[in-house]
Amino acid sequence: MKRIFLFISLFNFCIAITPVMAQIGAPYIHDPSTIAECDGKYYTFGTGGGGLISEDGWTWNSGADRPGGGAAPDVMKIGDRYLCIYGATGGGLGGGHAGRILTMWNKTLDPKSPDFKWTEAVEVCASDGMEDQDAIDPGMLLDPTTGRLWVSYGTYFGTIRLIELDPKTGFRVKGNKEKDIAIDCEASDLIYRNGWYYLLGTHGTCCDGVNSTYNIVVGRSRSVEGPYLDNVNRDMFHGGGRLVIAAGDRKAGAGHFGRTIIDEGVEVMSFHWEADFDQGGRSVLAIHPLLWKNDWPYAGELFKGGTFEIESERRGYSLELAVDFVRMPQERMGWFNREQMQQPVKPVANQTLEQVQGSWPKGEIAVRCGDYMFRPWQKWTITPRPDKGSRLTGPLYEIKIEGTNRALTATANLELTTKDFQGEDAQLWWIEQLTDGTYRIMPYVIPGQEGKNTKYCIYSAGDSTPTLAEYDFNSDNSKWNFRNH
Repeated sequence: MKRIFLFISLFNFCIAITPVMAQIGAPYIHDPSTIAECDGKYYTFGTGGGGLISEDGWTWNSGADRPGGGAAPDVMKIGDRYLCIYGATGGGLGGGHAGRILTMWNKTLDPKSPDFKWTEAVEVCASDGMEDQDAIDPGMLLDPTTGRLWVSYGTYFGTIRLIELDPKTGFRVKGNKEKDIAIDCEASDLIYRNGWYYLLGTHGTCCDGVNSTYNIVVGRSRSVEGPYLDNVNRDMFHGGGRLVIAAGDRKAGAGHFGRTIIDEGVEVMSFHWEADFDQGGRSVLAIHPLLWKNDWPYAGELFKGGTFEIESERRGYSLELAVDFVRMPQERMGWFNREQMQQPVKPVANQTLEQVQGSWPKGEIAVRCGDYMFRPWQKWTITPRPDKGSRLTGPLYEIKIEGTNRALTATANLELTTKDFQGEDAQLWWIEQLTDGTYRIMPYVIPGQEGKNTKYCIYSAGDSTPTLAEYDFNSDNSKWNFRNH
């Protein structure tokens, strides 16, 4: 939702090694606020009071504290305090649409801190239950260009409205008049990027578990007050909206968008799934990569591991072991031999590990880039290791040559090698999807350097020369793709 820059803290925790499908722990929440960081921990608040806390951004459990009950809160840090906004009643809660939206402040989000104390809630807008509007589901934007604080709110019961608050007090700006900016959505949110204001709304039906059709749509404008148009110039005030994310991967009901910026070119979107089929149809917190194409946001996919070609964005060459090329035997079928061309087609089998591994050097083998040829030294099996550590963008991974225990390993001289996997920190990797859809691959640690690595990634220093260098989103040298051939 807001531009929140986070320094990611890394924590180890122990769980069973299983395929990473979503957030872990007990991430059960409805209508989550945008993720906020406080003293190295992450917080999100939901409908009904309370919320979730995470020490690493991936494992979430209950424990956040928000008084007032109500629905669909949002929270953001302004200066050295946290402002919370939420809807009291409204949205059909209790049978009516008379709603109130309130704000309150706290010095900290940590309920165990001696400074933890919410101020008295202050009403900033309301609906009387008779007008064509419903004061609920607020989302905040602190405009980075002006410092002004805006709130969008409303439901399907009527319009989505925009008001302005004082960022110093959290009160309504004196004399501010609300403005209708959209219809046919709820749980709206505002963000700013590259000269555009974006209104994200939740479209479809909610609160029906596996039958919920919630999905997130977006329009954009050069002015925070709109009009917000979609990719075919439909105004959201007349029902427009470009899809950002809908149901998928046995999860339905995407709603309540929030944006978090982690690094240049590294962003995530938080939201809830109304129903996770694999978790009994419960409403759960979700965190996906946030991607951008032609200045439009859309959801990326969670990276789950598998066996891939790792392809450089720089040239398209494949990451591979620096071993001799082993030719494949083949009965040549010349087009000029008519008799031969009449024979049945015999598929050519892939080269196997057993056919080439005996010629590889013993011990460590360096890594290079080359033309992808479906060869065993070019196929990497990537396995999530949340037991070794996680963060907002996902867990750590091990990267091995398929069918072997030979693992990609960072070296002290900022090079890459492969050797037998021993669970060393230098053999663990962050894999994060960037806003343009490519990936950066970063070693967890670099031998000889103090602390966890925060700046070096696998870098294509030349067409055939991978190394470790400082991440640069503006260079294709820092970017990689995963191809499942």
